[in-house]
Amino acid sequence: MTSHHAADFDHVQTWIFDLDNTLYPAHCNLFDQVDQKMGEFISRFLDVDRVEARRMQKKYYHEYGTTLSGLMNCHGMEPGPFLDFVHDIDHTAIPVDHDLNDTLSRLEGDKYVFTNGSVRHAENVMNRIGITHHFLDIFDIVAADYVPKPEARTYEKFLAATGIESASSAMFEDISKNLICPHDLGMKTVLVRSPEERRADHSNEWDGVGADEPHVHHVTDDLVRFLQPLTLDRA
Repeated sequence: MTSHHAADFDHVQTWIFDLDNTLYPAHCNLFDQVDQKMGEFISRFLDVDRVEARRMQKKYYHEYGTTLSGLMNCHGMEPGPFLDFVHDIDHTAIPVDHDLNDTLSRLEGDKYVFTNGSVRHAENVMNRIGITHHFLDIFDIVAADYVPKPEARTYEKFLAATGIESASSAMFEDISKNLICPHDLGMKTVLVRSPEERRADHSNEWDGVGADEPHVHHVTDDLVRFLQPLTLDRA
Protein backbone atom coordinates (compact mmCIF):
# COMPACT_ATOMS: atom_id res chain seq x y z
CA MET A 1 0.00 0.00 0.00
CA THR A 2 1.22 3.49 -0.85
CA SER A 3 -0.24 6.51 0.88
CA HIS A 4 1.06 10.06 0.58
CA HIS A 5 0.29 13.53 -0.65
CA ALA A 6 2.43 14.97 -3.41
CA ALA A 7 2.07 18.45 -1.92
CA ASP A 8 4.13 17.30 1.07
CA PHE A 9 7.14 17.14 -1.27
CA ASP A 10 6.67 20.37 -3.22
CA HIS A 11 9.57 21.96 -1.31
CA VAL A 12 11.97 19.02 -1.83
CA GLN A 13 15.05 19.76 -3.93
CA THR A 14 17.24 16.84 -2.81
CA TRP A 15 16.32 13.15 -2.73
CA ILE A 16 18.37 10.87 -0.49
CA PHE A 17 18.07 7.10 -0.78
CA ASP A 18 19.39 4.27 1.30
CA LEU A 19 20.60 1.41 -0.89
CA ASP A 20 19.84 -2.10 0.30
CA ASN A 21 16.17 -3.10 0.44
CA THR A 22 15.28 0.46 -0.56
CA LEU A 23 16.34 0.93 -4.19
CA TYR A 24 15.67 -2.75 -4.87
CA PRO A 25 13.08 -5.05 -3.29
CA ALA A 26 13.93 -7.05 -0.20
CA HIS A 27 12.77 -10.28 -1.84
CA CYS A 28 16.00 -10.27 -3.87
CA ASN A 29 17.57 -11.51 -0.61
CA LEU A 30 20.88 -9.89 -1.44
CA PHE A 31 21.59 -9.33 2.22
CA ASP A 32 21.34 -13.08 2.84
CA GLN A 33 24.56 -13.46 0.86
CA VAL A 34 26.24 -10.64 2.77
CA ASP A 35 25.01 -12.12 6.04
CA GLN A 36 26.58 -15.50 5.27
CA LYS A 37 29.87 -13.92 4.23
CA MET A 38 30.01 -11.88 7.43
CA GLY A 39 29.74 -15.06 9.45
CA GLU A 40 32.45 -16.71 7.40
CA PHE A 41 34.79 -13.73 7.80
CA ILE A 42 34.25 -13.48 11.56
CA SER A 43 34.81 -17.20 12.01
CA ARG A 44 38.17 -16.98 10.28
CA PHE A 45 39.23 -13.63 11.70
CA LEU A 46 38.51 -14.52 15.34
CA ASP A 47 39.12 -18.27 15.01
CA VAL A 48 35.68 -19.21 16.35
CA ASP A 49 33.10 -21.67 15.09
CA ARG A 50 30.20 -20.52 12.94
CA VAL A 51 27.70 -20.58 15.80
CA GLU A 52 29.82 -18.23 17.88
CA ALA A 53 30.56 -16.12 14.83
CA ARG A 54 26.84 -15.76 14.22
CA ARG A 55 26.21 -14.73 17.82
CA MET A 56 28.92 -12.09 17.70
CA GLN A 57 27.73 -10.83 14.34
CA LYS A 58 24.22 -10.16 15.66
CA LYS A 59 25.47 -8.79 18.97
CA TYR A 60 27.67 -6.22 17.25
CA TYR A 61 24.91 -5.25 14.84
CA HIS A 62 22.56 -4.40 17.68
CA GLU A 63 25.15 -2.73 19.89
CA TYR A 64 27.07 -0.75 17.28
CA GLY A 65 24.69 -0.28 14.36
CA THR A 66 26.74 -2.49 12.04
CA THR A 67 28.72 -5.67 12.52
CA LEU A 68 31.70 -3.87 11.00
CA SER A 69 31.64 -1.15 13.64
CA GLY A 70 31.57 -3.74 16.42
CA LEU A 71 34.53 -5.62 14.97
CA MET A 72 36.52 -2.41 14.64
CA ASN A 73 35.71 -1.21 18.15
CA CYS A 74 36.10 -4.52 19.96
CA HIS A 75 38.86 -6.21 17.98
CA GLY A 76 40.75 -3.42 16.21
CA MET A 77 39.89 -4.91 12.81
CA GLU A 78 40.91 -3.06 9.66
CA PRO A 79 37.71 -2.45 7.69
CA GLY A 80 38.98 -2.73 4.11
CA PRO A 81 39.38 -6.52 3.85
CA PHE A 82 36.04 -7.08 5.60
CA LEU A 83 34.13 -4.80 3.22
CA ASP A 84 35.81 -6.32 0.17
CA PHE A 85 35.00 -9.85 1.31
CA VAL A 86 31.38 -9.44 2.41
CA HIS A 87 30.39 -7.43 -0.67
CA ASP A 88 31.92 -9.90 -3.14
CA ILE A 89 28.53 -11.42 -3.94
CA ASP A 90 26.33 -12.44 -6.84
CA HIS A 91 24.20 -9.47 -7.91
CA THR A 92 22.22 -11.28 -10.60
CA ALA A 93 19.25 -11.64 -8.25
CA ILE A 94 18.64 -7.91 -8.72
CA PRO A 95 16.58 -7.22 -11.85
CA VAL A 96 17.00 -4.27 -14.15
CA ASP A 97 14.30 -1.81 -13.10
CA HIS A 98 13.15 0.18 -16.10
CA ASP A 99 10.26 1.73 -14.18
CA LEU A 100 12.54 3.06 -11.46
CA ASN A 101 14.99 4.36 -14.04
CA ASP A 102 12.20 6.19 -15.87
CA THR A 103 10.73 7.59 -12.66
CA LEU A 104 14.09 8.87 -11.38
CA SER A 105 14.70 10.56 -14.74
CA ARG A 106 11.51 12.59 -14.21
CA LEU A 107 12.11 13.33 -10.53
CA GLU A 108 13.38 16.90 -10.38
CA GLY A 109 16.25 17.63 -8.00
CA ASP A 110 19.60 16.24 -6.90
CA LYS A 111 19.81 12.60 -5.86
CA TYR A 112 22.22 10.86 -3.50
CA VAL A 113 22.73 7.40 -2.09
CA PHE A 114 23.51 7.32 1.63
CA THR A 115 24.48 3.81 2.72
CA ASN A 116 26.15 1.92 5.54
CA GLY A 117 27.72 -0.23 2.84
CA SER A 118 30.63 0.57 0.55
CA VAL A 119 30.82 2.56 -2.69
CA ARG A 120 31.85 -0.60 -4.51
CA HIS A 121 28.77 -2.46 -3.30
CA ALA A 122 26.50 0.47 -4.12
CA GLU A 123 27.92 0.82 -7.62
CA ASN A 124 27.49 -2.89 -8.28
CA VAL A 125 23.86 -2.75 -7.16
CA MET A 126 23.02 0.48 -8.98
CA ASN A 127 24.69 -0.66 -12.19
CA ARG A 128 22.64 -3.83 -12.05
CA ILE A 129 19.39 -1.89 -11.57
CA GLY A 130 20.41 0.58 -14.28
CA ILE A 131 20.13 3.81 -12.27
CA THR A 132 23.71 4.87 -11.48
CA HIS A 133 23.62 7.88 -13.81
CA HIS A 134 20.85 9.58 -11.82
CA PHE A 135 22.94 10.11 -8.67
CA LEU A 136 25.40 12.88 -7.94
CA ASP A 137 27.29 10.90 -5.32
CA ILE A 138 27.35 7.90 -3.01
CA PHE A 139 28.04 8.62 0.65
CA ASP A 140 29.24 5.34 2.12
CA ILE A 141 30.58 3.94 5.38
CA VAL A 142 34.13 4.97 4.43
CA ALA A 143 33.08 8.59 3.89
CA ALA A 144 31.36 8.37 7.29
CA ASP A 145 34.67 7.37 8.92
CA TYR A 146 33.07 3.96 9.60
CA VAL A 147 30.46 5.44 11.93
CA PRO A 148 27.13 4.04 10.69
CA LYS A 149 23.63 5.37 10.56
CA PRO A 150 21.74 6.07 12.81
CA GLU A 151 24.52 8.04 14.57
CA ALA A 152 23.74 11.77 14.36
CA ARG A 153 27.34 12.72 13.53
CA THR A 154 27.15 10.59 10.39
CA TYR A 155 24.19 12.59 9.06
CA GLU A 156 26.01 15.80 9.94
CA LYS A 157 29.05 14.58 8.03
CA PHE A 158 26.82 13.70 5.08
CA LEU A 159 25.31 17.20 5.04
CA ALA A 160 28.75 18.80 5.30
CA ALA A 161 30.15 16.65 2.49
CA THR A 162 27.27 17.28 0.09
CA GLY A 163 26.36 20.83 1.05
CA ILE A 164 22.64 20.09 0.86
CA GLU A 165 19.95 21.77 2.95
CA SER A 166 18.16 19.29 5.18
CA ALA A 167 14.94 21.34 5.22
CA SER A 168 14.54 20.89 1.47
CA SER A 169 15.45 17.18 1.43
CA ALA A 170 13.64 13.86 1.61
CA MET A 171 15.13 10.62 2.97
CA PHE A 172 14.04 7.12 1.93
CA GLU A 173 15.02 4.21 4.20
CA ASP A 174 14.00 0.64 4.96
CA ILE A 175 15.06 0.91 8.63
CA SER A 176 12.81 3.05 10.77
CA LYS A 177 15.41 4.12 13.33
CA ASN A 178 17.61 5.47 10.54
CA LEU A 179 14.92 8.09 9.89
CA ILE A 180 14.98 9.56 13.41
CA CYS A 181 17.88 11.92 12.75
CA PRO A 182 16.66 12.98 9.26
CA HIS A 183 13.32 13.86 10.84
CA ASP A 184 15.03 15.86 13.58
CA LEU A 185 17.05 17.70 10.92
CA GLY A 186 13.86 18.74 9.14
CA MET A 187 13.84 16.26 6.28
CA LYS A 188 10.72 14.64 4.91
CA THR A 189 11.01 10.92 5.76
CA VAL A 190 9.72 7.85 3.93
CA LEU A 191 9.94 4.29 5.24
CA VAL A 192 10.21 1.72 2.43
CA ARG A 193 8.83 -1.60 3.64
CA SER A 194 8.79 -4.99 1.99
CA PRO A 195 5.33 -6.46 1.38
CA GLU A 196 6.72 -9.82 2.47
CA GLU A 197 8.08 -8.37 5.72
CA ARG A 198 11.14 -10.55 5.26
CA ARG A 199 13.86 -8.35 6.73
CA ALA A 200 16.51 -10.53 8.34
CA ASP A 201 18.68 -8.09 10.31
CA HIS A 202 17.07 -5.11 8.62
CA SER A 203 13.58 -5.67 10.01
CA ASN A 204 11.78 -3.14 12.14
CA GLU A 205 11.23 -6.01 14.56
CA TRP A 206 14.98 -6.30 15.03
CA ASP A 207 15.39 -2.55 15.31
CA GLY A 208 12.65 -2.13 17.86
CA VAL A 209 11.35 0.96 16.04
CA GLY A 210 8.37 0.69 13.72
CA ALA A 211 6.46 2.49 11.02
CA ASP A 212 4.02 4.18 13.38
CA GLU A 213 6.61 6.40 15.04
CA PRO A 214 6.29 10.20 14.68
CA HIS A 215 9.63 10.44 12.85
CA VAL A 216 8.17 8.46 9.93
CA HIS A 217 6.12 10.80 7.73
CA HIS A 218 5.18 8.32 5.00
CA VAL A 219 5.29 4.55 4.46
CA THR A 220 5.31 2.68 1.17
CA ASP A 221 5.87 -0.86 -0.08
CA ASP A 222 6.32 0.34 -3.68
CA LEU A 223 9.01 2.96 -4.23
CA VAL A 224 8.20 3.59 -7.89
CA ARG A 225 4.48 4.00 -7.26
CA PHE A 226 5.27 6.37 -4.40
CA LEU A 227 7.62 8.52 -6.50
CA GLN A 228 5.52 8.75 -9.64
CA PRO A 229 3.15 11.48 -8.39
CA LEU A 230 6.22 13.51 -7.37
CA THR A 231 7.77 13.62 -10.86
CA LEU A 232 7.78 16.42 -13.40
CA ASP A 233 4.60 15.22 -15.08
CA ARG A 234 2.46 15.50 -11.96
CA ALA A 235 -0.67 17.59 -12.31
